[in-house]
Amino acid sequence: GCCTSGMAGLKRREKSGCQELLEALPTADLLALTDTVTRRMIHVTSRTEAILAIVTYSESARELLKRRKVQRDTIYTYLVNQGIVVLPSLDKNQLIDQALEYWKEPVIQENQQPQPTEAGPGSLDYQLLGEQFCQWFFHLLNSQNPSLGQEQGEWGPQHFWENAILKFSYNTSKQNTEEYHGAQMASLRLLALVREEHLFLNPNLDASGLKCVNSPHGLVVVAVAGTVHRDTLCLGIFEQVFGLIRCPLGGNNWKIKFVNLKIVGQCPLEAGTPVPRPSIGYQTSELCVFYG
Repeated sequence: GCCTSGMAGLKRREKSGCQELLEALPTADLLALTDTVTRRMIHVTSRTEAILAIVTYSESARELLKRRKVQRDTIYTYLVNQGIVVLPSLDKNQLIDQALEYWKEPVIQENQQPQPTEAGPGSLDYQLLGEQFCQWFFHLLNSQNPSLGQEQGEWGPQHFWENAILKFSYNTSKQNTEEYHGAQMASLRLLALVREEHLFLNPNLDASGLKCVNSPHGLVVVAVAGTVHRDTLCLGIFEQVFGLIRCPLGGNNWKIKFVNLKIVGQCPLEAGTPVPRPSIGYQTSELCVFYG
């Protein structure tokens, strides 16, 4: 029988993800990979055919990504280009896990109500908004860290309301609290954390690490927890609460009204130690105190 019988194969999102990832491989590697995956049964004449054959004949996305020709850095670069916050210290297997997580098909429950399509105030999925905002915010902020060598995005006061407030607390031997008023000061202080102090903030965007609520006055409060790193060390955990208000002009454009950032240090964990996945301590009801 043909070697494809009984194969689970790649799901739709895995296929398109792997195709994009394989584009980065040199032609010689693609041809070698095609021979391995198809057991030399398929003769290809172009890169496109090679990629198609590889994703068609691979048993699973994990099996494909584990192949020697698919290097760690290729997976890392792919994830970063997707706007995903990736720790530079992850090894190849951890990166594979992250790619597979990213390609998971969205689960649609049978009994889900169809979402109203009109942009009424009730139709926004705030958890999704919070998740997308966090992916954008942390990717942009971390890209300003010179030790990561990433392309730096457009960080600046334009993402904050003019009268924004940043409250920043951290513990050294004692509890320190700083407060900054105005878009310019708030954005500069956050920038200094990554640019001067080389910190890397890695948010936990699953349900335990991210909570979102919306107020009747159009303020959306997003609370997120995560870990703080410098190079390969995990320095502690952070909790960050954002208040977002939609710009009246730009459709789905939200700007930051306030940020409360709290960093709790701990003894640095060496690379390779399992890093905790922090969760948000606030209950959703408690977030309402931020409406002020």
